[in-house]
Amino acid sequence: MTTASIGLIGLGTMGAMLALNIAEKGFPIAVWNRTTAVTHAFKAEAGALAAMITPTETLADLVAAIKPPRAIILMVPAGQAVDDQIAALRPLLAADDLIIDAGNALFHDTNRRSADAVQGPRFMGIGVSGGEEGARHGPAIMGGGLRSDWDRVAPVLNAIAAKYKGQPCADYMGPAGAGHFVKAVHNGIEYADMQMIAEVYGVMRDGLGMTAPQIAETFASWNQGPLQSYLIEISAQVSAATDTHSGKPMLDMIVDRAGQKGTGRWTVIEAQHLAATIPAIEAAVMARNLSSRLEERLAGEALFGAAPKPDVALTLAQLEQAMIAGKILCYAQGFTLISAAATAFNWPMPLPEIARVWREGCIIRSSMLNDMATALTEDPSRNLMLAPFFADHLKTSHPALRQVIAAAALHGLPVPALASGLAWFDMMRTGRSTANMIQAQRDFFGAHGFERVDGLTDKHGPWAGHGI
Repeated sequence: MTTASIGLIGLGTMGAMLALNIAEKGFPIAVWNRTTAVTHAFKAEAGALAAMITPTETLADLVAAIKPPRAIILMVPAGQAVDDQIAALRPLLAADDLIIDAGNALFHDTNRRSADAVQGPRFMGIGVSGGEEGARHGPAIMGGGLRSDWDRVAPVLNAIAAKYKGQPCADYMGPAGAGHFVKAVHNGIEYADMQMIAEVYGVMRDGLGMTAPQIAETFASWNQGPLQSYLIEISAQVSAATDTHSGKPMLDMIVDRAGQKGTGRWTVIEAQHLAATIPAIEAAVMARNLSSRLEERLAGEALFGAAPKPDVALTLAQLEQAMIAGKILCYAQGFTLISAAATAFNWPMPLPEIARVWREGCIIRSSMLNDMATALTEDPSRNLMLAPFFADHLKTSHPALRQVIAAAALHGLPVPALASGLAWFDMMRTGRSTANMIQAQRDFFGAHGFERVDGLTDKHGPWAGHGI
């Protein structure tokens, strides 16, 4: 029977939660999973929402259950699985039907799939952030594809999205892979924000000798001020948690080897292609990669010694100010990358709207994002660190960031994301950099030429002919 407003493939954790969200918002949904038993169990466990769910056993049944023109959401692993699912659906769909990839796809793949969909069925990629809780109760949604396709499914996506003061945290980012690109940058910022929090946690634990409950209390206090955000909130909660087996702080029982899905790495790779500067994000990806080399790190500690006993002369107020500065610089770098992509790919990339989409539902939601949306509305071409509101914050907070980084370096406490953010800030505020030395070197060994400060047309130095 043709009863569903929309279809969904893939009833893993995220897919199941998203399907329940859609059903709860009043849209009948047909679902299909590769394992039929999972499909039927999903409906059986849906409680009051079961009446809104049509389980199907074949893809043909799924297509038949959806009102045309059809829209089907894919919640399957990124990569070949998406291509395989599209290939299986294509013979069953009409040219005006729409396939929506809502997974964490590499935006280049989304570009390719969009180009392949010119003759139909239609295709679009959307970034969805918020984890399991967001998928169930309201994620942030970043759309990419044809504007007409976005407008067609926007009623569903706006309904299921998180709300900020009643406004849906969902919007159209641009053609083809624009939505998945913005989601990748979101994840890159997420990496950096998490890493900076972890670095400050390390200073409190190893530099100040604070206990997990004391650290939890500090994060909870910070969450009442400028740092108010989902990540600071959950950092307080995980710091306060007690292991039910040992009775020790839960954090002390977790192996310090961090996992990743690869989206942060995609962000860093693309930034290099676009010549966009995102060193805090790069440092965060590096740190996560290095965390996996536990045996080497233990060997290094045995050879060179651990950091000295906790005796760092820092205050919690200084750490809070350092976090504020680091957070601003991290987000500024992320928006710089999005701007570079907008120029390179001729995408609209509405920066103020991106900031607004991230205000609720997603992992990097933060009270600062409302002020970022305001600053980007005033001048979307201006780097966020130069906007008056954030410039004032940085003028106040960057001295503390320096003190924290200096103290950490003197005591052997690693703070790569914070330090990379500060280096970027200092380069961004240096009117006369040292790149003139690099240009002189390049001209010496390769006759690459240079610009002169006095405007003369001579483009080479007196060392001409000395290169190799």
